[in-house]
Amino acid sequence: MGYVSAAEQGVGSTQTLLTERGDGGSVASTVRRTVLPGGLRVLTETMPGARSATVGLWVNVGSRDESRSLGGATHFLEHLLFKGTQRRTAMDISAELDAVGGELNAFTGKEFTCYHARVLEADLPLATDVICDMVTSSLIPSVEVESERGVILEEIAMHDDDPDDVVHDEFVAALYGAASPLGRVITGSVESINALSRRQIVNYYRRRYTADRLVFAAAGSVDHDRVVSSVLEAFSVANALGDPQLQPAPVRTTAQPAVTHSGTRLIEHPSEQASFVLGMPSYPRNDPRRFALGVLNAAVGGGTSSRLFQQVRERRGLAYTIYSFTSQFVDSGYFAVAGGCMPSKISDVLGICRDELDKVAAAGITLEELQRGQGQLRGSLVMGLEDAGARMTRIGKSELVPNELLSIDASLDRINAVTLDDVHAAARDVLAAPSTLAVVGPGKALKRLS
Repeated sequence: MGYVSAAEQGVGSTQTLLTERGDGGSVASTVRRTVLPGGLRVLTETMPGARSATVGLWVNVGSRDESRSLGGATHFLEHLLFKGTQRRTAMDISAELDAVGGELNAFTGKEFTCYHARVLEADLPLATDVICDMVTSSLIPSVEVESERGVILEEIAMHDDDPDDVVHDEFVAALYGAASPLGRVITGSVESINALSRRQIVNYYRRRYTADRLVFAAAGSVDHDRVVSSVLEAFSVANALGDPQLQPAPVRTTAQPAVTHSGTRLIEHPSEQASFVLGMPSYPRNDPRRFALGVLNAAVGGGTSSRLFQQVRERRGLAYTIYSFTSQFVDSGYFAVAGGCMPSKISDVLGICRDELDKVAAAGITLEELQRGQGQLRGSLVMGLEDAGARMTRIGKSELVPNELLSIDASLDRINAVTLDDVHAAARDVLAAPSTLAVVGPGKALKRLS
C-alpha cells in the first residue's frame, strides 16, 4: 500500500500504512495510523514476539523555529515538562516509571522534540498516560524555571568544555551563519537562557504544543486500538484535543533551500588535541540521492575499511579518531569529515582529507567500495530496525518531516540499486563544492592554519 498522508486520510479514521512480511510470507510488523479529533495522530507498529514497547510523543517544533530572542526556549521547555502537572509532581513522574523498570527521557532537535519511554507491554497504558500528562498539562512553576535555568547553564558549560562538541557547533554556525536558526546551538547561549522569562516559555508552550502538531508513536508489543484508547483518554482528561474539526498540521516544508557559507573558523581552546570538522552542503532529508550519498559516506569515512581511516590512521598513524558523516534537514544537509589529532599534525591530516575528497570527486569510488558500502548500509538498516525504539522513531518522524515510510525491503532495493555512476554524481555534487572548516584547539595548532 502506498503512503497516505494524515491530511488525505481524514479525522476519525484508521488506516494501515505498511505491512512488513518475513520469511514464508508471515507478517513481521504492521504500521497503522488513527487521526483523532483536533488533528492528533496516533501511529503504532506491532512487532510480533516483542515483550516490551517504546512510546514517544513527538512535537512539531524544534530549535530552528525560535527567534533570536527565544534562543534555547524549545530545549528549556523540554526540561520543564518533567517538573510536574496538575495530577503529578516531578517526583511522581520519575517514580511511576522507575517502579515498573521503565525508562523515560526526551530530546530536542532542530526540527522536532520527542518525549519517549520504554516499558514492558503490561505497563504501556501507564507510560502513555505519564507522557501525555506531561506534554499537555505541565504547570511550569516559577521556582522550577529558575532551578532548571541553572541546570541548563551547567549543561552549556559542560558542553563548552568538550572540544569535540564545540567544533561541531562551530562548523554548523560557520556553514549556516549566525542569522539562521540552523546555525545556532539547540541549548541556546548563556545570554539567551539568562534572558528567557517564565512568561515567554509558557507562551511558547501554549502556542506550539497544540494537538494538531502532536504525533503519538508506539512500537513493539502494542495493540493499535488499545493505544488509541489510552491516548484519547489521556487527552480528554486534560481537555487537550482542541477543535474537533482541526486537521493535522502539515509536514514541515520550506520554499527555499537553506543558505550555506564556505570559509574557515578557528577557535582557540585549552586542549591537548586539535579537533576539526571539514564539510560542504549536500542533500536534504528526502532527496532520492541520499542512498548514493550513504554509499559515498561509507567509502570515504564510514568505517574502518574506509579511505580516510586507512590513510590517516592505519597507514600513517596521524590520528585516533577520523570519520565522515552526513546530516539532513527538510531544506538542507551536509557531508563532513571530523577528527582529532596532535596540534603538530593538523596540517598533514587536513591535507590528506582534502586530497582524498578531491580524488573521489574526480574519479568516484571502486566497485569493491560500492559493494562494501551497500553492505554496510544494508546491515545498519536491518539491525537498527530490530529495536522497537528505532521503529518508533521512524514512524514518528515520518509524520513531521517530508519522508517516505519505506518498508525494509523497499529500502534495501533502493540501496542495491545504487550504481557507481550514482555515487560519482553525488561525489561531484557534494565533494567538489566550496568547503567549510572549523578547528578547535590550542593556539599552536591554529597558527599552522592561519
